Amino acid sequence: MIYILGIESSCDDTAAAVCGNTKILANIIANQEVHRHYGGVVPEWASRAHQQHIIPVVETALQTANIKKEQLHAIAFTRGPGLLGSLLVGTSFAKGMAMGLGIPLIATDHLQSHILAHFIQDSENEKAVPAFPFICLTVSGGHTQIVLVKDYFSTEILGQTIDDAAGEAFDKAAKIMGMPYPGGPLIDKAAREGNPHAFSFREAKIPGLDYSFSGLKTSFLYFVRDQLKKDTGFIGKHTADLCASIQHAIVSTLMKKLLEAARVTGIRDVAISGGVSANSALQKAVKEAGEKEGWNVFIPPLAFTTDNAAMVAVSGYFRYLQREFAPLDIIPYSRQ
Repeated sequence: MIYILGIESSCDDTAAAVCGNTKILANIIANQEVHRHYGGVVPEWASRAHQQHIIPVVETALQTANIKKEQLHAIAFTRGPGLLGSLLVGTSFAKGMAMGLGIPLIATDHLQSHILAHFIQDSENEKAVPAFPFICLTVSGGHTQIVLVKDYFSTEILGQTIDDAAGEAFDKAAKIMGMPYPGGPLIDKAAREGNPHAFSFREAKIPGLDYSFSGLKTSFLYFVRDQLKKDTGFIGKHTADLCASIQHAIVSTLMKKLLEAARVTGIRDVAISGGVSANSALQKAVKEAGEKEGWNVFIPPLAFTTDNAAMVAVSGYFRYLQREFAPLDIIPYSRQ
């Protein structure tokens, strides 16, 4: 059994996990509630909070897994992309711990780790995993990509957003309606009571498999602004319909390009990953498309959709098997 400690600190969640091969033995996350008051993540505060949380989070992960640090074979950490200050905390801690224990250091890519979350085994019964090659729609607050996954670490970006990410569009729409951060889950919940066709918003027409969400955000902003001029209580009276309509527009945009990518490549194993993969409307749309198109659909468990260290640990496990170790002078990167 290979034991890997994974550390994730790319944004505002401090997380640590322990895996034994691909089975997760512990997955601990410390959230930073302070950002809710400001409608988004404040980078300086995020990095300071990581410094406070990382030791207890790692200690709790080891205790939960019932593993002593001396039993670890390697330490994996998120090198990037993400907030540089936050990444530096995780990187520095991982370096120090690996050096102290005399074990290898493994650098992982945040987006690749989201994809590899599909290979996590978190129960006694082994679950089905995608077969290579497969297509993965990786969609979160900071990233939106359609990726052709040829092997664990061999990928090709077929399309990506040219401006804003889908998750950011959710959060900005929620902020416009006066909802707290993060707004994506709140929109998802409210949308269940609304009519997705109550209002329409402009969807960008981008060639190829790329995405754009900046125009959609602007369309939503101007629509709500104009309605508020007529009726100051418009948002309160139509919250469910507004949420359902903007969610429909975002999911529709995502699905059009995903369908096109599957048809162009002829690949039938289709997965989604990242924080927005937890959205119920997106999951429903992918499942319906799968039934119609004959796809094998893969959706990660809720615990492995948002930023977590389980995906880092498993990514580290596969790199360990290939002996892909990082030097101690390695530095993080904020962008790919």
